[in-house]
Amino acid sequence: MHSCSLAVDIGASSGRVIAGFLQDKKIILDEVYRFENRLIQKNGYFCWDIEKLFAEVKKGIHLTKKKGLIPVSIGVDTWAVDFVLLDENDHLLMDAVSYRDPRTDGMMDEVFSIISKELLYLETGIQFQKFNSIYQLYYVKKKYPELLEKAKTFLMIPDYFHYLLTGVKVNEYTNATTTQLINAFTKKWDRDLLKKLDINDQMFQQILLPKESIGCLRPQLVEEFGFDMEVILPATHDTASAVLAVPETDETIFISSGTWSLMGVENRFPICITKALDYNFTNEGGFDYRYRFLKNIMGLWMIQEVKRNYKDQYSFADFSDMAAKEKHFYAIVDVDDDRFLKPNNMIREIQLYCKETGQSEPTTPGQVAKCVFDSLAISYKNTIEQIEEIYEKNFNQINIIGGGSKNNLLNQLISDITEKEVIAGPSEATAIGNIISQLIALEQIEDIHEARNIIKNSFVLKTFRKRGGGK
Repeated sequence: MHSCSLAVDIGASSGRVIAGFLQDKKIILDEVYRFENRLIQKNGYFCWDIEKLFAEVKKGIHLTKKKGLIPVSIGVDTWAVDFVLLDENDHLLMDAVSYRDPRTDGMMDEVFSIISKELLYLETGIQFQKFNSIYQLYYVKKKYPELLEKAKTFLMIPDYFHYLLTGVKVNEYTNATTTQLINAFTKKWDRDLLKKLDINDQMFQQILLPKESIGCLRPQLVEEFGFDMEVILPATHDTASAVLAVPETDETIFISSGTWSLMGVENRFPICITKALDYNFTNEGGFDYRYRFLKNIMGLWMIQEVKRNYKDQYSFADFSDMAAKEKHFYAIVDVDDDRFLKPNNMIREIQLYCKETGQSEPTTPGQVAKCVFDSLAISYKNTIEQIEEIYEKNFNQINIIGGGSKNNLLNQLISDITEKEVIAGPSEATAIGNIISQLIALEQIEDIHEARNIIKNSFVLKTFRKRGGGK
């Protein structure tokens, strides 16, 4: 039997329960269980099936024991911005509606009529996306004011899972910052902002940092699993956990590449200047009160949807291979156009965009995939130029982490178009970052610097340089 920490990492299309531990100063990962996650339509909204997801988490915990592993701690990370509301009896007041639901259309402008866009950015430092929690809450206030009156508890999705595990209600810092309701400088809930929006500030919980323990399992879960373990907060926003796993380096631009591409630089202070606002950069909370100065880019969601539209007859590797053969096809779409957020058919939406902009329409799977990859590379290049303009300096390296780091075709495209060295890996960055928070809390690792050096020596990283410049 081997003791371990469990990282529950749930993304937009799948979740995993991964066991992690230190061995000979290296991080060892063991994927215990993988399960599907997808949106369901419920009561007129696109929702997450959180009851099913928690059942899957419990199944993964049971399987850990069957594998002969002894979990001593566990932490959950997910995507950002989505939340649940509980009443005075801790019952759900509404479904866990997804950020991809169109309910927030028009809400940004209504909020701006109450508090100016400039002031909102100055106070929160968070980029403007129509699905941020602030606009979701404002929709609930307008459509279902009685729900907000009954709400006694606001929990983001991983906060809710931690509550189900422990009975303890807290809001974890990194995910809380994505609500656009945290003051970037005080690092607390912005009570003045909530008052202006007439949103009850009493439902928000105490903010705790990654690596803080919130206690052990509920007694009934201890009985069900046959063991107890400590619930330790990771950076519950999956991107914050992923960035924690960037290998130790002097300076780098990171891309956390998955369903979304989060591209930026780690800072010790927020950058809330006008140019950052104009370019729509965000200052999300990170480990040890670091800031992730980054931009949200549409990412591999597009190719995931393309794959689904082709009835899953091609793998992601197939799309890369087919795209590589379409050397003479070239068309670019704006990957951040809202039309690609949740279209009825991604392939057709890409074709329509190309037709409307006077470009060749992609017709084969390879051409569609090449259009997506080329468009992502262009978006990354533009974002890098904006970062360098704001910082008034050049960065020589890009570190790509997460599942998208395994796409060698895209990695090479990025290096070619940016003329920068690209370091790809680790691919399991989010789970690694989740485990790291737990190991630091358990005093098996001293701090983030030791953790990042351990990561650098634990996983194979691949280097890409502009073709023609050697490798």
